[in-house]
Amino acid sequence: MARLFLGLGAISALIAVAAGAFGAHALRDRLAPDMLAVFETGARYQMYHALGLLAVAWAVAHWPGPAAAAGWLFVAGTVLFCGSLYLLALTGQRWLGAITPLGGLAFLVGWAALAWAALRS
Repeated sequence: MARLFLGLGAISALIAVAAGAFGAHALRDRLAPDMLAVFETGARYQMYHALGLLAVAWAVAHWPGPAAAAGWLFVAGTVLFCGSLYLLALTGQRWLGAITPLGGLAFLVGWAALAWAALRS
């Protein structure tokens, strides 16, 4: 399980760096400044949680259970939060903003699960 989360974290970090570069270079002249900021927020939070997945990879080797739950919540949060922001910025479909808080909630519960894993052991 640790190798899985390490791999997912590394892949997510790779995508975050690519998204950041894409936003800075390819989208700078194509998106309105507010939508570019939305896209950049998605890339930033994806990187934060890619690093969180690396922490989860270490934690599941020491505290299985809640630590693994944290990893899956980080993955879900990345898809929902970052994915909805990327799509909102690229398509302008405002309804996608309704999905973003669900991803934020997954991130919050994931951090709580990681804290629980660390504190209960």
